[in-house]
Amino acid sequence: MLKDKIGYRFQNNSLFQKALTHSSYANEQRPKHIHNNERLEFLGDSVLGFVSADYLYNHFPELPEGELTKLRAAVVCEQTLYEIAKELGIDQEIRLGHGEEMGGGRERPSILADAVEAILGAIYLDGGIEPARAFVLSFVPRKAEAARRGGAFKDYKTMLQEIVQKNRQETLEYRLAGAEGPDHNKIFTMELLLNSNVFACGRGRSKKEAEQMAARQALEMMGKK
Repeated sequence: MLKDKIGYRFQNNSLFQKALTHSSYANEQRPKHIHNNERLEFLGDSVLGFVSADYLYNHFPELPEGELTKLRAAVVCEQTLYEIAKELGIDQEIRLGHGEEMGGGRERPSILADAVEAILGAIYLDGGIEPARAFVLSFVPRKAEAARRGGAFKDYKTMLQEIVQKNRQETLEYRLAGAEGPDHNKIFTMELLLNSNVFACGRGRSKKEAEQMAARQALEMMGKK
């Protein structure tokens, strides 16, 4: 059972059901009285950021601010939350509309990652910060250790800059190419320009993350691991 794996018993079960309701499902209902999980996801995202930052600050006192920021980005990224969703079995429980179901929505990382944040938001509303903290700490410590061992928070921009600086004739800059999604959950696309020509692009939940992904792509194109 998903509730058993989460480790929290809801007093208000409707919050739990809302957390598992994707917008595609809610939009298909008649009359439209079912709410989707987007507002809970917005709240859960903030709780996740706070609790993970608090944990990393206290457990990695040797890391400077920049490294803490990179480590937090690694442990709360879409891929991490997708893995947690699969571990919990959220992919089996989430309510999807027919079109999303047929389109493979149960395996879509963005949908499952958002559902994890929505469940966290529901736990916070139902029981407060301590059970929400317990849920976050059921996965953040091990994901943080894995990220540190695997170097998951490399600064690709700095690595690329060091390569480009060896040739003084070359210039490097980043340019916003687009943004999509609601204000609380935008996905940014950044272009990387080498000598004024678009060389690579990257996407992320912030402009900085998108720049890192663009730099990573550029490094891979240069044959750098």
